Amino acid sequence: MISLDIQNGDFRFIALDVETACSDAASICQIGLACVWPDNRIHSFSTLVNPRTDFDAFNTRLHGIGPQHVRNAPGFGEVIDLLFPVLSRHHLVQHSNFDKQAVNAASRTYGRDAPDFRWIDSVTIARRAWPELKGNGGHGLGNLKKVLNLNFRHHDAGEDARAAAQVVLHAEAHMGVPFDELVAPKRKVYPSPVTRKGNAAGPYAGAVVVFTGALGLSREAAADLAAQSGMTVKAGVTRLTTYLVVGDQDLTVLGGHSRSSKHRKAEEMQAAGHPIRIIGETMFKAMVGG
Repeated sequence: MISLDIQNGDFRFIALDVETACSDAASICQIGLACVWPDNRIHSFSTLVNPRTDFDAFNTRLHGIGPQHVRNAPGFGEVIDLLFPVLSRHHLVQHSNFDKQAVNAASRTYGRDAPDFRWIDSVTIARRAWPELKGNGGHGLGNLKKVLNLNFRHHDAGEDARAAAQVVLHAEAHMGVPFDELVAPKRKVYPSPVTRKGNAAGPYAGAVVVFTGALGLSREAAADLAAQSGMTVKAGVTRLTTYLVVGDQDLTVLGGHSRSSKHRKAEEMQAAGHPIRIIGETMFKAMVGG
């Protein structure tokens, strides 16, 4: 049913698509794969699956598969056992999150744990590659078919899997970014916390200050001014904090989660009776001579 080329292949990635018999995500009646070789050739494969449930007329009209087509087809458990070795070795591309949901639901129906596959959403990749399509047809396969001039038959699992693989290949070429970088999670880079030891001879020696919000000064410049005046600069609000300096603009925002976590914590401490002052950047600079 599945060729040795696919079973033993070492692919860049595999795109996977499913069709279902009804609104139940577990009712998989077709599975399609598009295996992308290192030279970007695509090896497609699809198989019918007997979902052992009733078909909805809507689904059959959509993909053309009915109970007579799957009567002698293997069940999901048999198919996933056959495909598991190759699927578990590769990143799996799906166009939207439905295919993962369907595979997991079908696995649970068969009394199995959801497989720990490495799923990648080609919709997310398409949004990065062609942000201008948002509100202009969107990033579904139907619109991408026109925009990228793809040639495939929609709502056939093998064809849709191949289309999802082509979307990724087009995105690589368009952005000049290889697949490994496209799928790598973006790590948010946070600046290193700025701290300073206060000048013991300064007029505010013994005070502890924390900065939050958008300041006109850089954090380093603000921290230097504070330290010269005797303030010790810390990264977070604690019981020892005596001043929280907030960007002037941030002082005017509404309450709740529009304020930073530091700001909210300082307000809670004030309400509890802790002697912490919340001041704007303008007042801070007037205090320290900035």
